[in-house]
Amino acid sequence: MNKNITITNETVVSNINTSITINYLKTKKENQYFERKRFGEKEIKASKIAEELIGMLNADGGVLAFGVCDNGEIQDLSSLIEEDKLNTYRSLIIDYITPACNIQLEEVNINDKLIFLYHVEQDIERIFFRKDNKQVFLRVLDTNRKLELDGIKKLEYDKNIRRFEEEVVKNFDFEDLDLNLLKEYKQKINYNGDELDLLCKRYLAKKQDNDYKIYNSAVLLFAQDPEKYIPSASVRYIRYQGMEALTGTQHNVIKDVRFEDNIPNLILKIKKFLNVSFKDYHFLDLNDGKFKKVPEYPQDAWLEGVVNALCHRSYNVQGSSIYIKHFDDKIEISNSGPLPAQVSIENIKTERFARNPRISRVLEDMGYVRQLNEGVSRIYESMEKSMLSEPEYKEINGNVFLTLKNKIRGHSQTIKDDVMRRIENNFHLYNETQGKILQYLFLHNQATIDELCESLNLTKSTIREYLNTFIAEKILERKTEKKRDRNAKYVFNNT
Repeated sequence: MNKNITITNETVVSNINTSITINYLKTKKENQYFERKRFGEKEIKASKIAEELIGMLNADGGVLAFGVCDNGEIQDLSSLIEEDKLNTYRSLIIDYITPACNIQLEEVNINDKLIFLYHVEQDIERIFFRKDNKQVFLRVLDTNRKLELDGIKKLEYDKNIRRFEEEVVKNFDFEDLDLNLLKEYKQKINYNGDELDLLCKRYLAKKQDNDYKIYNSAVLLFAQDPEKYIPSASVRYIRYQGMEALTGTQHNVIKDVRFEDNIPNLILKIKKFLNVSFKDYHFLDLNDGKFKKVPEYPQDAWLEGVVNALCHRSYNVQGSSIYIKHFDDKIEISNSGPLPAQVSIENIKTERFARNPRISRVLEDMGYVRQLNEGVSRIYESMEKSMLSEPEYKEINGNVFLTLKNKIRGHSQTIKDDVMRRIENNFHLYNETQGKILQYLFLHNQATIDELCESLNLTKSTIREYLNTFIAEKILERKTEKKRDRNAKYVFNNT
């Protein structure tokens, strides 16, 4: 198509996508769905444009504006490129991309300046690649990634999951919808229409012949009992006595609870349950010298772990629930399905992804999830702030495991109340180093002089002087039978 228009900033410049105005072309930040490409001194080849389009096809679709600079300047492709060469950009969809795809090329003249808009429709079933060299690409945020064999296999897997998200649920009983939750969602996004129309607007359902068809994604989000339609759409909590799972005569499961509900309600139920399941322990705050009661795991870490599992699990793999396994020294959250195509254990902290984009969008709207993996960074940050071990991610047999470790094991010996009061009463007399010595001992339960020297980067004589002060105040005691013993352990006074 070719249209010639005189524009203002708010003039719509596309007949295919009416959200594209001149202001959109100039100022819209490049993202998952929008890309600018300019024709500059270093000629951009038609094959390069094709690679960008392949990345969009394999991801979520979008628009590529060719002839628009990063600063928003509109170029004139007809004056920059000879007609024969310009035709290669017109035919690149056929020349370079396979299998046949749904991309519309729209030629737009803006004040006698020609630009190309490539409108890319998402395809949830097929993988697209370059016709000449079989290379596969995937768009992630505002970048285009070339995929190797392992990434291609994962992309195939992700495509299967997206198909599952948008599969129609046969014989769905509309009485099973959680209307109260749907109304809450309507209010959250200020939507004034009908609840079923809202599901269609969020691609959770479709209207066909005046009849609504509900997708799997809507069932997981808004059905009162998703397991009626999708087996194993549940979360299972198992509490073990000890630090590993034992079987047979040593079987050590002391609690086994299954949670069944839609995803938003699952999040609330599990949050309430885990908050009362975790132990508290005291933590010495170096800012005011007071002992604060804190949970064995920061809520931000385990809640993000649960939400991410619910948001990104492979719901097409049925027969396997999400598991939360609670040991004395750690919790392990696992869900079915490998990591998405562009994600690895090494880059999971920074890489962006949304395995179930329809579900992710709704949970983001409702404030439960940070889109495109920001929640993973929060898990790391909250564990670091609590001075706990870094989260551990593993991928085993096509399943992803997140392990969070606590320090309860190091607090097996309880510090007596009178010792804690003595520390709080005297804390204003201590310097920063003395505070750090007490905090180290509190976190590790015991220490040698060498260990404190290494941790605090101080001399042995300085450390020894401070330790002797604490012993005189009956805050610490020295555990050894020898007068001179470099391996002597210093612990809190328990007499």
